[in-house]
Amino acid sequence: MSKTARDRGQSFLELHEDKAGFVMPNAWDAGSAVLLASEGFEAIGTTSAGIAFSLGKPDYAVSEFCFAVSRDEAIDRLRQIVDAVDIPVNADLESGYGRTPQEVAQTVRMAIDAGAAGANIEDVDRATGRLYDLCLAAERLLAAHEAAIASGRTFVLNARTDAVQCDPARGLDAAIERAQRFIRAGAHCIFVPGVADAVRARHLVQNIGAPVNLVVGLNEAGSSARDLIDAGVRRVSVGGSIARAALGLVRRAARELRDAGTVSYARDQIPQPELNRIFEQAWKDRLNPSLDARA
Repeated sequence: MSKTARDRGQSFLELHEDKAGFVMPNAWDAGSAVLLASEGFEAIGTTSAGIAFSLGKPDYAVSEFCFAVSRDEAIDRLRQIVDAVDIPVNADLESGYGRTPQEVAQTVRMAIDAGAAGANIEDVDRATGRLYDLCLAAERLLAAHEAAIASGRTFVLNARTDAVQCDPARGLDAAIERAQRFIRAGAHCIFVPGVADAVRARHLVQNIGAPVNLVVGLNEAGSSARDLIDAGVRRVSVGGSIARAALGLVRRAARELRDAGTVSYARDQIPQPELNRIFEQAWKDRLNPSLDARA
């Protein structure tokens, strides 16, 4: 049976409350979302990097704001992804597409209207590349929390802190300090990029006192989501790594065609009949959720 947005929010919250932990891969369009959902994942997230690259735009370290993905573009893609699947979708809202608490709250309202079950809010000022003052960062999270409460929907607020990268002198201590402040502001989960090993993950879990989200697949390929979950991490995501890997295939295919004229890359493609079945079933589930699932 197709779930309502309210049901998806509650299901998403319950995943965070389950001590078993879960892996949440990140999609960048409706097609990638359907494929990930078809593999049995209980939730997916969006990836700002994947969305940006699919639009032919850069992500994060953008020299001019006019090159960046706009809030409207991000929300439009979020809505397409939410509409394509029947599982909870977490929205990568970057730094909230605004500096002030009011701007962050409006972004969260837009994400909720688009059907998101939760969202990430970062604590880095994109204009400077530095961490927001802790008081302002907490006010931004509180505004997001209040917007979610006012919606009447269950909405999982994931507070991302980049303290490990931006404050290397204090590292995990800075991340824990900010995390505890964000929890008091209403965050359900704390996201700490830059930690992908079990030892540091366990330290975060033991000292934060709320579900912890870590990411694998960014600048390393040897980390293990299962090892992190065994260390107590509740949620493991992959950021834009699947999208970047897909683009890596596109470039390898292009160079092979250009230089050798061969198509060995085609050996790894999903057969068209199989893709047709997956996408057709997704449409059937959306249009008539009472129909029995068909192979």
